[in-house]
Amino acid sequence: MANLPDTMRALVQLQDGYSGKSEGPAISDAALYLEEARLPVPTPAKGQVLIKLRVASVNPSDLHFIKGEYGQPRQKGVPAGFEGCGDVVSTGDGAEALLGKRVAFAVTLGGSGAWAEYALTDAIACIPLRADISDIDGSAQIVNPLTAMAMVDIAAKEGDAFVISAATSQLGKLMISLAKDMNLKVIALVRRSNAVAPLKALGATEVLVTTDPDFADQFAIVSRALKPRVFLDAVSDQICETVFTLMPNKARWISYGKLGTEAPRLTQMGQLIFMGKRIEGFWLTNWMRSTPPADQARVVGEVQARFADGRWHTDIAKTLTLSEVMKGLADATKIPDGKVIITP
Repeated sequence: MANLPDTMRALVQLQDGYSGKSEGPAISDAALYLEEARLPVPTPAKGQVLIKLRVASVNPSDLHFIKGEYGQPRQKGVPAGFEGCGDVVSTGDGAEALLGKRVAFAVTLGGSGAWAEYALTDAIACIPLRADISDIDGSAQIVNPLTAMAMVDIAAKEGDAFVISAATSQLGKLMISLAKDMNLKVIALVRRSNAVAPLKALGATEVLVTTDPDFADQFAIVSRALKPRVFLDAVSDQICETVFTLMPNKARWISYGKLGTEAPRLTQMGQLIFMGKRIEGFWLTNWMRSTPPADQARVVGEVQARFADGRWHTDIAKTLTLSEVMKGLADATKIPDGKVIITP
């Protein structure tokens, strides 16, 4: 497609590689990790597409990444941003079928990030969007929804009850809603008492406040009653280790994030031996690599259907333009119960 500009505005990374730290996704100043720049508009290679951005979403993984705490290294001078929605305006060989389509996309290794006027990624990381899905929902169509579908499916195979931490997050709310439709019981963990009623209304069976003095006693009672055998955990701190020790035989602690800054200590090693418990991780990238295409297509179809008919929606904490991100991102990410989105 012709008439592309030579350059674009982008928010690029200031550092290479890993930081060696584990401080969590909170940032005090975007300028510690990013700078605004003008770059040449990328040219797609074989199997790649160039996407004109409509909306990008900000996930905790993005913040871990720019801080050097994610599972892949930073690249100095390369635009940040893992996920967004936009229009395919140019393609490499083999990707021509996507030209002109509005897509949800994830930025693959070797691509150019979503926090820019144009993004570059592999065609296989794009999902053509239904017309009845908004740009905002399209920008958050991959990381959280696919993770929710995959992890709730894991939990459902282990019983009719499971535990989630960070339950007020966008991903947490998606899992609660999905579990309700599947007649599963969710024990939701939150930090604030004012989150209890909204999550109950959404469908959580129990909502427990981890900052309550008797939280451990409360959870022990609920665990004995509902017998959850899967803990889907985005926080991974000492409270979460306590939760795991109070779960029944054969419980699985599945960590998919590190919102907590505290490194947990394992206090009940015998449970791994005598109670058959397991600690493991979940990374959507690995799920996408190992899941057959037909199964992925089924999950993608269900995700779009849920957004289209209103069962799922994206809660917005703050909308920032690319020119506002440097000054506004740190404060915007502190707003609870919603997602920060970026527009050109």
